[in-house]
Amino acid sequence: MKLSYVRAFQGALTAIAAIGMTSTAAFADIKDYKFELVDQAIQTGPDKVIAVKLINTRTGKPVPDAVIFATRLDMAPDGMQEMATKIAQMPGGEPGVYRFKANVSMAGRWQLSLGAKVQGETGTVENKLVITAGK
Repeated sequence: MKLSYVRAFQGALTAIAAIGMTSTAAFADIKDYKFELVDQAIQTGPDKVIAVKLINTRTGKPVPDAVIFATRLDMAPDGMQEMATKIAQMPGGEPGVYRFKANVSMAGRWQLSLGAKVQGETGTVENKLVITAGK
């Protein structure tokens, strides 16, 4: 009777170890994450909202709770990288969607550069997205 408990305990430990190994392998590589624009175009003006979605490209699922530490909005696509504007992250929203407020003073193509850390991953997600501003 004692031997059957020992074998059951060993079996349970083996199962737990196997589950632990497969859950570790489930994490994605930092290259498997990217930002996508929610809307490709915005209107010019003060306090315009730009929304992006951070997704895991392997699963297609949105990634909530990333720490965004680098943001820049400039007109580099139109050859005017010195034409930059302040950008501020806004709180709240749908999980995996990150919103920013900016003064989009001129019509044209604007480049949004983002850097973020994803919880449980090493490395940094970096993307440059082009959004078109119209009057």
